[in-house]
Amino acid sequence: MQALLAISFGELFLKGANRRIFYDRLVKHIKSNIENIGYKDMYLESAKLYIESDEDKYEKLIEEISKVFGIAYIDKVYRCEKNVDDIYKTVKYIVSSNHPKNKESFKVETTRVDKSFPYKSPELSAEIGGLVLDDFDNLSVDIHNPDFKIYIDIKNRAYVYTQRYQGLGGLPLGTSGDGLLLLSGGIDSPVAGFMMAKRGMKINAVHFHSYPFTSKQAHQKAIDLAKLMAKYTGPMKFYSINLAEIYKAIATNCDRRETTILSRRIMMRIANEIAKKNSYQSLITGESLGQVASQTLESIAVIEESSDLPILRPLIAIDKQDIVDKAIKINTYEKSIEPYDDCCSIFAPNKPVTKPKLHYIKKSEENLDIEKLVKEALFNMEIIEI
Repeated sequence: MQALLAISFGELFLKGANRRIFYDRLVKHIKSNIENIGYKDMYLESAKLYIESDEDKYEKLIEEISKVFGIAYIDKVYRCEKNVDDIYKTVKYIVSSNHPKNKESFKVETTRVDKSFPYKSPELSAEIGGLVLDDFDNLSVDIHNPDFKIYIDIKNRAYVYTQRYQGLGGLPLGTSGDGLLLLSGGIDSPVAGFMMAKRGMKINAVHFHSYPFTSKQAHQKAIDLAKLMAKYTGPMKFYSINLAEIYKAIATNCDRRETTILSRRIMMRIANEIAKKNSYQSLITGESLGQVASQTLESIAVIEESSDLPILRPLIAIDKQDIVDKAIKINTYEKSIEPYDDCCSIFAPNKPVTKPKLHYIKKSEENLDIEKLVKEALFNMEIIEI
């Protein structure tokens, strides 16, 4: 009897010509997440990935593997020989360890991949269920709504388990193209990146700062957020852009009330240049409709016009509390609320334009050498591997 973890993949993995590509990406992401924990063996059998390690590491392994998209379930299983005696010994050990005294109901579910096994699935379930009832007075059978299930998989060997952990689901990273996340130091943008990664998009990030007007701690905060995200999104490139000269130019030549809209349009142009050079197919923002001045419908439309690439806004209709709850769940919230101002808050006008008109904004942009400002910002860009 050997303890292992069994990884069940989502539906997309189970079909299609790209199955091997999806599997390779998933395994690469799993290995990246658990390399510091370690394992003894990893192998694929009948559409499940099995990982063998020291049993005291399984709790930490489950925690890290559960951050990988494209996984339906993680099961702690026990591998045994493929005969009724060994299977029941394993069942008895698991039940004794996890359900020793409480009055509970159970159900046995058998999946028989090896059709040469002499018992059909319902027959083996009935046989094992009867033996459990004989040995455990506190247990009863409930096939409709049991307190727990005993799973038996009959493959090259038998696998028995009762402990099942829900995976994140979603699609394997990279199956939906590549996107560039505009990553601030706030709560929203890391959640937006997480949500697009869950739909299979490979995420890289661009962060805009205004050092020395903003602190080095604020810049490091964004890097730390990217590192927290990478457990879910995989390794990423972090493009760091200094907007200090751009904000100076806007302050000198334009109506201060338009600062937010003008700067956001220049951010989009810079992000477009980075994305095109690296074959990223879309931009991603953490905008939520009506949350701040730059996120009114009019502002969103004016900002959108500055981008040649589609701008994906996964949070557009989500309430702030729901975004906060998601940030807490993915462990970015505490970092996001550290009190270091980013460039958007430092240079935000007291009375920003909330319903900008595109022709007025373009008129203001005539006072700026936008091509030069974008080129200089890109020339001074820093790229960090996360």
